This record gives sequence, structure tokens and C-alpha cells, in this order.
Amino acid sequence: MQSTGALHGLAYLGGAYGLGCVCLGYYLVRAQTGRDLHEMGSGSIGARNVGRVLGRSGLGITLLADFGKGALAVWIARHLTGQEVLAAMALLAVTMGHVWPVQLGFRGGKGVATSLGGLLIFEWHSALIYLAAFAVLWALMRRTVLPGLLAYLVLPFTVWWFRQDGTQVVLVGGLIAVVWFAHRKNLRAEIPEFAGRRRPVPHSPDPAP
Repeated sequence: MQSTGALHGLAYLGGAYGLGCVCLGYYLVRAQTGRDLHEMGSGSIGARNVGRVLGRSGLGITLLADFGKGALAVWIARHLTGQEVLAAMALLAVTMGHVWPVQLGFRGGKGVATSLGGLLIFEWHSALIYLAAFAVLWALMRRTVLPGLLAYLVLPFTVWWFRQDGTQVVLVGGLIAVVWFAHRKNLRAEIPEFAGRRRPVPHSPDPAP
């Protein structure tokens, strides 16, 4: 019985990963332009890069699709198994599928919309706190990528507060690691840029009278 349950769990996780691999934005660009999105713009298959190529409609459709597949994967795992740990694992798996889709040579998006869609179903309190943290950091930094990544750091604390489950906290920590790894180039660029912008500019000495 335990082996059967384990096989069912692996099947759900494989399904979540496979759902994450359905990168609609990539195929929209391929269908409308005949080109490989990896070779356009930033090379990402995420909504922002799709928007650069197809405009606002492409951006909106891709955001909804990426958000929706994250939500769907977690909803399926929860409602068909009733196990919150498996729902957390599905959240991680669907995000990994988006970041590393097997059919695209493991070159996917960056996982923000997909992870937040899944998070909204998995623990909506944490999703709202994430948005609040992002809003505060955005007001302080006046940029989007770095505040969005830093706001993920509140999730292990909020999940522990609402769930009191160490395994779920570890899985959410893995989710953060996946999203941060996918944004490693952004972090290398944005942190020095932000630090340089915040550093006070030395005043030149007054000219001698």
C-alpha cells in the first residue's frame, strides 16, 4: 500500500512538472513569427520577453497561462490527494517544469508567475503577505525585479506561521532557490546597480576664492 501511495505521489509530481513544461508564450511566438524565442530579446520564454515580441496581448496571455498552470497543479494535487505536503511538492515541481522544460532543452522562464499562481492556492495568506512585502520594497527601491525576489524571503516564515510544518517550509525554501537561481543574471546586474545608485556622490571641493 505504501509503495502504491508513493507511485501515485510520483505520478502527481510528474504531472505537475509536465504541466509546468507547457510554456504557452514560447509557442505563441513560434506560431506568429516562426522564430525561436530563445534567440530574441532576453532569451527567456517568460511573459516579459513574450511581451517584447508580441506586445501587451502576448504579455497578458502568457502571464495568465503561467499563473494558471501553477494554480492548477497545486489544486489538482490537493483535491485529489488531500495531502498538503504533496501540494507543496507540486508547487515546487510545476515551477521547476517552467524553469527547466524538458522539451525546450531545459531552457525556460524564471518562474515568478507560475510560483505565485501555485502559492495563491497553496497558502493564500502567504501570497497576500508576499504582495504586501513587494509593494513596500518597490516603494523603497522603485524597481520591480529585485523587490520581487527579496519579497520571496518572507514565505518560509509565513508558511511556518500558518502551517507549523517543517517539511512544507523546506519545500517553499526550495521554491525560492529555484526562482532565485533562474534570476541569477538579474541579481548579478541589479544588486551592484542598486548599491551604486544608493551610494552618496562625493561633493567636489569648493573652488578657491
